[in-house]
Amino acid sequence: MKKEIILGVVFMTFFISCKKEMETEEPPVASEKIVIKESEFQECYQAILKKDTISLTLKIKNGELSSGNLSYNFYEKDKNEGTLVGELKGDTLYADYTFMSEGTSSVREVVFLKKDDSYIEGFGDVVDDNKGKVTFKDKKKIQFDGSIVLSKVDCKM
Repeated sequence: MKKEIILGVVFMTFFISCKKEMETEEPPVASEKIVIKESEFQECYQAILKKDTISLTLKIKNGELSSGNLSYNFYEKDKNEGTLVGELKGDTLYADYTFMSEGTSSVREVVFLKKDDSYIEGFGDVVDDNKGKVTFKDKKKIQFDGSIVLSKVDCKM
């Protein structure tokens, strides 16, 4: 019977000491935090053609167009300026340009081809969808003739 009591005490001592070790262990702590930073930046472009100025501002997030602004300031004509919503496909920017001109809101499809540090505006035949949006008739026939080339400039804050 003494053997059973001694064995019981030894067993209980062992059990209690193991339990205390488990309770005092701290959970492992990561030595470094992994920070995933999204790539977001702004690019600005401008074309000055005699007395006309065209400005383009693009906000790029993770390689995608998150937003943009476009403004056409033609000499002795009403300025039209608005926002861009679209996407970058390779070296081409396709976007819907929502703008105000002469007090009226309009939507027009625009396209720009990126070449080095500039964007070349594309032109082609357009159609009005009778819902207030003007789109290109055939995207395959868009011409990038170089008549409007917007060069990269420093963004004004």
